Amino acid sequence: MGNAAHERHTFHILQRLLEAKNVSVIEDDCSNRTLLRKTLYGAAFGSIMHKSDNTRIYVHNQVYSCKIGRMRPEAQAGQFALKEERHQYILELLGSEGRVLAADLSSRYRVSEDTIRRDLRELASSGKIQRVHGGALPRRAEAVAFVSRQQIDMESKIGIARAAADMIRDGQVVLIDGGTTNLRIASYLSRERSATIVTNSPPLALALADHPKLSVLMLGGNLLKEARVTTGIETIRRVESIRADLCFLGMCSLHPEVGITVGDREEAYVKQAMIGVSTEVVGLISFGKMGTSLPYLVGPASRLTRLITDASDEDVLNPYRSQGIEVTST
Repeated sequence: MGNAAHERHTFHILQRLLEAKNVSVIEDDCSNRTLLRKTLYGAAFGSIMHKSDNTRIYVHNQVYSCKIGRMRPEAQAGQFALKEERHQYILELLGSEGRVLAADLSSRYRVSEDTIRRDLRELASSGKIQRVHGGALPRRAEAVAFVSRQQIDMESKIGIARAAADMIRDGQVVLIDGGTTNLRIASYLSRERSATIVTNSPPLALALADHPKLSVLMLGGNLLKEARVTTGIETIRRVESIRADLCFLGMCSLHPEVGITVGDREEAYVKQAMIGVSTEVVGLISFGKMGTSLPYLVGPASRLTRLITDASDEDVLNPYRSQGIEVTST
């Protein structure tokens, strides 16, 4: 479609959205879609309209990204007699809303709470969700030792680390958090690059020790052995004394609704401090960690300015773009 025709097409979509006088709120009920929910007159971007002929119209943050596609009709009572269908809808709802409650699911799908609780137990036992009292959360990221993590998703980490290294410019002050993906950045930094690297990761500091032009500032503190990073009040105070141009945040878990989470409370505090002193915050994460959650919240996903990932599925990436995050897919 040519540019002019595409613009006319976009205009008509927006016009139809605004002409839907009988709609007070336009919501996304489509599978695997997490788009902004806005009132009618804010529906121009990131919203969706359901039509009677089972088509959907949704418009992302950029006008040119609008699409039209088929969608599954909205669920009606009695459509969830099959357990597999209920499980699929529960997973889709969890992906879009970040949590589900058994009572709400019972009402929505018109089945008993006992049935829903059995569904949630089965999904949890298969590792697809995290069961909590009264409902469920996204699946929990698996805890893996640092040395073992170095051997996981090696190809993906190389691509992500290479893209991150290319972002560093001469003269910048760059905070690099711990993590096996962040560690690989050292391998792809140009030997001619002149910058100051600040890190709480002893393995990264050692990997950069022989770089001819980089200055390396190692943040002191208590060593969190499992993650190979320093944490604690000393680390946070040192971070807060810095103004960084760029921060590469190590990411254990990310969900568009739940946010950035980690498995250790002290590590969460250090990451919060790093975000607070940085002009640009870049999350580096492989696809397997996306859509998961851990106990301690660092902050909403929107605290990131950019996301570098090996994920390529637009259904996975669009929820982050809709929050204003620039996404680089390797």
